[in-house]
Amino acid sequence: MSKNTATEVHQEVTIEETVPAFGYELIREVLLPEILGDDTPEILYWAGKKLARKFPLSSLEEIIDFFHQAGWGHLTILKESKNELELELSSSIILNRMQDKKSRDSHHFQLEAGFLAEQLEMQKQVISEAFEHPRKKSAKVHFTIKWDKKDIVS
Repeated sequence: MSKNTATEVHQEVTIEETVPAFGYELIREVLLPEILGDDTPEILYWAGKKLARKFPLSSLEEIIDFFHQAGWGHLTILKESKNELELELSSSIILNRMQDKKSRDSHHFQLEAGFLAEQLEMQKQVISEAFEHPRKKSAKVHFTIKWDKKDIVS
């Protein structure tokens, strides 16, 4: 099985048509939690890491572009230090999730967090971990990715 780039996969998919947000949300917010149960966030974090390994990216700009192409939203760099990166994710889909008062506390963004952790780990060659911080009032998600330069990937 050959590895495709994100751009190649995106081009293959968008030639015919795109998936409506309803279809994406139906799978993500209804079907996957039904199948995965209480372990949904943890499994999606590791699934995000696996996706990152299938689509290795070489820069933050490429990660931002990937998020856009995947329909995950608009990713913005908030702050970067020597051991930490803070990002913000926004989109109309996230806004709709956060406005749904019945289930807004049950939404998670672990797929995206795992993807970010693995991308930074591959780029920096140090073990990385990502944490999500949904901001309900602003309808955005903040991510904190942390690493230790001493904890080198072997």
